[in-house]
Amino acid sequence: MPAPLRKAICLLALLAATLLPAVAAPAAAQGIRDRWFTTSDGVRLHYLEAGQGRTIVLVPGWTMPGWIFGPQIAAFSTSYHVVAFDPRGQGDSEVAPSGYDAERRGRDIAELIARLGPAPVLLVGWSLGVLDSLAYIGESGDGHLAGLVLIDNSVGEEPAPVPSRRRVPYRAPLSRDAAMARFVRSMFRRPQNAAYLDRLTEDCLRTPPAAAAALLAYSLPRTYWKEVLYSVRRPVLYVVRPHLAGQAANVALHDPYAETAVFRDAGHALFIDDASRFNALLASFIRQRVFP
Repeated sequence: MPAPLRKAICLLALLAATLLPAVAAPAAAQGIRDRWFTTSDGVRLHYLEAGQGRTIVLVPGWTMPGWIFGPQIAAFSTSYHVVAFDPRGQGDSEVAPSGYDAERRGRDIAELIARLGPAPVLLVGWSLGVLDSLAYIGESGDGHLAGLVLIDNSVGEEPAPVPSRRRVPYRAPLSRDAAMARFVRSMFRRPQNAAYLDRLTEDCLRTPPAAAAALLAYSLPRTYWKEVLYSVRRPVLYVVRPHLAGQAANVALHDPYAETAVFRDAGHALFIDDASRFNALLASFIRQRVFP
């Protein structure tokens, strides 16, 4: 199946599952364009592009493809230029032999934003995309940003995340395919279309095991992410689940540029589980503070 058709089908399935208006799905899928660029270290990276106007750049999490932001592409491409990035080794981007560290991933974002033109963009990072976005700012500053949205990952504030101590019965080790399928399903609290989950799992498995492990082992200290966040002099929206509510409270207290929100009834992919609330929150943030 051709890649554009595959992504369109996945987006349609996701939009249907999240109960977005049926009329929006075909138009959004038809308006999505595939784009590529080559990084300064010679890696061919892919992104999806839809709509026109001021630019929103969406950066997904660990091993995830950019098309996971289907509800946001559909909702915001009617008024804005939406770009959903496939980081190296993810989605339809090249599986590079190296570069799976925070510094290089931040540089990839810098080169993508430079390609999109001189106008400042709204940068939206989810999960590992939070750290990749902050790594970009740590190296390049916030001069090309109109705003910053960080979704459901620690930003180095206190309290530090507490590892789960839940005891589970012994299970035989899972295969990589089964472990990834379990991980993908764990991101959602609300039921998702089975075909969509299978396709998402298949795409996540494109990231080689060594690269996937490297992405979970960034060497920068927790304090780095906090310092970078507090260096941003642009509007910031920090959206988390309850396990990070303490960090969100401290960010709201200490960062005059930030506002925060806690999603108590959604999974890690909260922008899918509660797409209506997330999109309304993001739309208000954009209209009032980013692109008024």
